[in-house]
Amino acid sequence: MYKNIEEYSLNAWPALQSFVYDGWLLKFADGFTKRANSISPMYKGESKRIKDKILYCESIYSSMNLDTIFKLSPFVTPRKLDRLLSDLHYEIVEPSRVMTLNLSRVEAPHNVNVRFYSEITDEWSDILANFNNLSEPTIHIAKQILSKSFLKKGFFTLFDGGIPVACGIGVIEQNYVGLYDIVTDRPYRFRGYGKQLILNMLKWAKMNGATDSYLQVVKSNEIANQLYEKLGYKEAYTYWYRYKKLQ
Repeated sequence: MYKNIEEYSLNAWPALQSFVYDGWLLKFADGFTKRANSISPMYKGESKRIKDKILYCESIYSSMNLDTIFKLSPFVTPRKLDRLLSDLHYEIVEPSRVMTLNLSRVEAPHNVNVRFYSEITDEWSDILANFNNLSEPTIHIAKQILSKSFLKKGFFTLFDGGIPVACGIGVIEQNYVGLYDIVTDRPYRFRGYGKQLILNMLKWAKMNGATDSYLQVVKSNEIANQLYEKLGYKEAYTYWYRYKKLQ
């Protein structure tokens, strides 16, 4: 039922380079974010031995000086892959939730002091870099990634008295809007800015034909999980990464 959301999330956050190997999608982005530098084994391949496929993927990532990371979900093919990776000493990192929300009854924002761009700009990326303490090389990679997608995008910044306090990205595909990089600047947290930012983003999404929303959140991020649940988001499924450090 939710496999389409996995595909939407792959499209919303494209890598700098990708490679399909026997039904597995390998993504590369110079190490910036796990989702853009991992293997998504979503489709059934031919008759290659699974362990041989894993070792071949390791050789590719090693050749690019990257750790080998698999993104695993209920839609993984084959089902036994998680156990095989465990046997090969891959560690579980960042167990996460995919949460969804129907937009039919979403409340309207009361703080509409939002600046919107349909493409990534230096102003928006500088704000994101400041909030997340990103280096110049890292934000350069982010710009490349977020400029590649042809999907309808929205880059949002919420202001309070002329001061940027929260920002995020919305990406629409079909009738879904995916929310990414939702962050409130540390001095302004716990004041409701995150909620107002998201409500503005969902308002934009509805105006552009979206009927539902999804987002991804690390399970251990209690503050974010509480915010999303208060907005009405509910868990659809979980995913996690299996990680092996470059030798």
